Amino acid sequence: MQGIKKILVIRLSSIGDIILTTPLLRRLNKAYPEARIDYCTKPPFVSLLASNPRLSTIYTTKQLPTEAYDLVVDLQNNRRSRAIGRSLNAKHKVKYRKENWKKWLLVQFKINLFSSSRSVVDRYQDALINLGVPVDLQGCELYPTSAEKAFAASYIEGSQKTLALCFGARHFTKRYTPQRFALLLSLMLKDGSIKVLLLGGKEDAAQALEILNALPESFHSKVVNLAGSCSLMQTAALLERCDAVLSNDTGLMHMASAFGKKLFVLFGSSSAAFGFLPYHTPYKLFEVEGLRCRPCSHIGRDRCPKGHFRCMNDISEALITRHILDHFNAIRSN
Repeated sequence: MQGIKKILVIRLSSIGDIILTTPLLRRLNKAYPEARIDYCTKPPFVSLLASNPRLSTIYTTKQLPTEAYDLVVDLQNNRRSRAIGRSLNAKHKVKYRKENWKKWLLVQFKINLFSSSRSVVDRYQDALINLGVPVDLQGCELYPTSAEKAFAASYIEGSQKTLALCFGARHFTKRYTPQRFALLLSLMLKDGSIKVLLLGGKEDAAQALEILNALPESFHSKVVNLAGSCSLMQTAALLERCDAVLSNDTGLMHMASAFGKKLFVLFGSSSAAFGFLPYHTPYKLFEVEGLRCRPCSHIGRDRCPKGHFRCMNDISEALITRHILDHFNAIRSN
């Protein structure tokens, strides 16, 4: 498509979803190298994009764009994002098709009409199919500042191997329990060469303390609790320096994927069919296959509707530990 000089991308939330739009920013930049690309999101997520060299201006829902655009790409496609798009004078407007009806069928009747766990990134790409925007095989992108990198270096330096543990998630059914994480760490930290960082937001701080309280005191010196004490991009810089990441299905999983980290991923009520596996980065997925109640929601629930929580409780701590230790042993031998 010719004559594209000004582009606006809209994705209002949340951490992982916004990170998953960054491959499209790269591809738009390649397709239209002379075009200015702006972005509109919610204020808490501006820092994820502030250092992205492909973007010019970042607008928020408190300071909306008002100028004319040649192309508006709505990757949120909800009432608010559509209202923002309608308020703008734009030659072309395209939207991400959410296919919520497929999610509903999978949750309610376990009928899977999604094609081979296709990534949300590729579904975003469908919105650009008529624009001549090339597909590439690269992953997500984040750009910590030098100050954020220096912050991370103060916690991770030397030859000691480091595992980041991203133990949080907004909904209960996406979280491996703190007690199970503590048991896993007890098994893993017997290997005295590994250091663990607990990463999460302020909302995760209480769970971090639960993990530490359930962990034998002899292992506490090998665990650094940074949950609730880092900014989003300081957390990103820490993930950039880690050797591997163990994570629930959460935004920090996608944050780590932006640095090509080996990810060990726990899916409870989540389903790969929804398209939120790590994008173009190595990972090992742990899940309980064959549960008739799974997935029970496409976003997660505040409790297990069946009461047994087998989707997480049946994932073996010993199995996860073995795979992580095998990874660190392979790093040492190289």
